[in-house]
Amino acid sequence: MTDCIFCKIIKGEIPSSKVYEDDIVYAFLDISQTTPGHTLVVPKKHVDDIFAYSDELAANVLARLPKIARALDAAFPEMEGLNILNNNREMAYQTVFHSHWHLIPRYSQEDGFKLTFATHTGEMSAEELKQMSTNIAKHIE
Repeated sequence: MTDCIFCKIIKGEIPSSKVYEDDIVYAFLDISQTTPGHTLVVPKKHVDDIFAYSDELAANVLARLPKIARALDAAFPEMEGLNILNNNREMAYQTVFHSHWHLIPRYSQEDGFKLTFATHTGEMSAEELKQMSTNIAKHIE
């Protein structure tokens, strides 16, 4: 993809604050630091989102997340936790359509980052949950 900002960063056409690189991923500090150390991990192969990953690419990319997470933990001893987020498609707040994983260090409940899981569907019965799980499972290849 020619005008993908992350592809340009990977190729060195746009500067970045690189944290880690190997033949599979490129990790760099997000230019908009949600909290200090906010790092993006991107596959070097351009894929739009999680739906475009092969099983092999997924295994390779996700296998690198703990290594980078441990580096953040060592670099920021005051870090109390870590959120790992991956947004897919516009409705889920993806703004750059090259898959990327956010590693967001957490320092306190008041560090400015909020993540809310609200139940908007109401209580579901055991039977409704069973039907939903069966429907999902039948689509797994």
